[in-house]
Amino acid sequence: MKRIAVFASGEGSNFEAIAAACERGAIAAEVALVVCDRPGARVTERAAARGIACFAFAPKEYASKADYEREIVARLDAVGVDLVCLAGYMRILSEVLLGAYGGIVNIHPSLLPAFKGAHAIEEAVAYGVKVYGVTIHWVDATLDGGRIIAQRAFAYDGDDVHEVERRVHEVEHELYVETIDKLVKA
Repeated sequence: MKRIAVFASGEGSNFEAIAAACERGAIAAEVALVVCDRPGARVTERAAARGIACFAFAPKEYASKADYEREIVARLDAVGVDLVCLAGYMRILSEVLLGAYGGIVNIHPSLLPAFKGAHAIEEAVAYGVKVYGVTIHWVDATLDGGRIIAQRAFAYDGDDVHEVERRVHEVEHELYVETIDKLVKA
């Protein structure tokens, strides 16, 4: 069985969707490790509740990004990870991780290349877009860059950020599960 690692920085709703999908067989893999750059984030509690190992670290406790990324690579290697899935991990990866695990996948709450960065939904609402969506892409060393794997759009003609967030999460949880399953079967 393929083993995946999920990287997250906050609530972990995408982690939860991925872990549940693995448990019910909708993803032909198991979550072997959660990596979190914010000790105490809700995703760490969700991982613990599911009995999934979690490496939670504070980046400032390391001399450099390369140092903590080398620690992450060692932990990924120790559990035999086949695929790394970013799910709200709010850091740009360096060559240390990208070189060790070139096939890293990310999910983003916009139709890239539009609205990159941490505030994509708020920026899209402020701009007045009428079609929102989710992108899954391969990770490179740039902010929300890398080749697009999958996208799914939905129409919305309002200006309620919370409604857009709710609908984005619905799409994310479905599309990421489908995409990860295809990737681990490839």
